[in-house]
Amino acid sequence: MAAMDGEAKLDMYDVTYVVDPQHVEGEMTVGTKQRSTLGEPEFNTLDEPIKDTILRDVRAVGKKFFHVLYPKEKKSLLKEWDLWGPLILCTFMAMILQGSTDIADSSNDGGPEFAEVFVIVWIGSMVVTLNSKLLGGNISFFQSVCVLGYCLLPTAIALILCRIILIVQQSNLLFTLRLVISMIGFLWATYASMAFLGDSQPTGRKALAVYPIFLFYFVISWLVISHTT
Repeated sequence: MAAMDGEAKLDMYDVTYVVDPQHVEGEMTVGTKQRSTLGEPEFNTLDEPIKDTILRDVRAVGKKFFHVLYPKEKKSLLKEWDLWGPLILCTFMAMILQGSTDIADSSNDGGPEFAEVFVIVWIGSMVVTLNSKLLGGNISFFQSVCVLGYCLLPTAIALILCRIILIVQQSNLLFTLRLVISMIGFLWATYASMAFLGDSQPTGRKALAVYPIFLFYFVISWLVISHTT
């Protein structure tokens, strides 16, 4: 009986697991489009053509620009943030604003104005974002910079229109028209940014968050109207 009990105990602990390769189930795929458990597509861009990647990014930037002009979907700029749009707008505005409008004045090569726009846009957006975070805003740093940068679009459009008006002979009426266009771009940029960032601020501190945004776009709009004279 003792021997049998010993063999029984040995059998209890001497257990060998044999895995049959034919019964191993699973799926290992790379570079294909699959659907997640939530029903949303998951994209793997490892073997995607570069052209498709660039076109998809361009479409994403274009959609964000559309949402700035028509800020109905408040979370469109916050779901997948990027800095391509802000970089494009900042570079474009800096190139337009650089240099003197007087061709005879060759002493100014436009360098300071180019750097000035970059400093105001990027440092200014960082300061506004830091103020939002200190006030208790529930938004990430790069999301806020993304929104502030994309919302420069109305100001950039105002800059283009002001430059076109400058081709015509100047007068008080045309200056007033450029001033009105710049103010519209300023108000639209402020409104669009608050449409995206307003809900991220505490209820009792929204006024403190609006003032730096207001000042940020006001300074940029002032550059537009003052450097197109």
